[in-house]
Amino acid sequence: MLIPIWQRLLGVLIYMLPWSDTIPFGRSLFVQFPLLELLALPALPFMILEQGIPFGSLLIFFLLFLAVVRNPKVPYFLRFNTLQALLVDIVVVLLGYAFQILLQPLSGAFMLRTLTSTVLVAMLAIVIFALIECLRGREPDLPGISQAVRMQLS
Repeated sequence: MLIPIWQRLLGVLIYMLPWSDTIPFGRSLFVQFPLLELLALPALPFMILEQGIPFGSLLIFFLLFLAVVRNPKVPYFLRFNTLQALLVDIVVVLLGYAFQILLQPLSGAFMLRTLTSTVLVAMLAIVIFALIECLRGREPDLPGISQAVRMQLS
């Protein structure tokens, strides 16, 4: 089945949500390599919304979940990518909280900088893979997450 271009572009756009929540993990990399800050530009609209509106990230989450994922009138391709992006975003947010709570005593330590940089690079790889697959009109198959998404949508 051929996926219309507008669905492909919206599928690409939705993966900017987890990417916007990953940007804070890159602080140490951005200091060492300032050009990497350009990677944050595509996520800027989501970052502005999340910070400009009280409880912005929670509102965006519920809006996408209720208006897109749970709406049977929305094409399956968009519902799939939205739910997958939301699940990836949940993982990123939980990692952020875990790093704040468990690794706070190590702030500035080499190990913490390495872990946060690893999260940023891994998420960048996931986002690039998802973007390429969406532009090709295929569902990005992320192990574990895609199976959970398919079970929820079927």
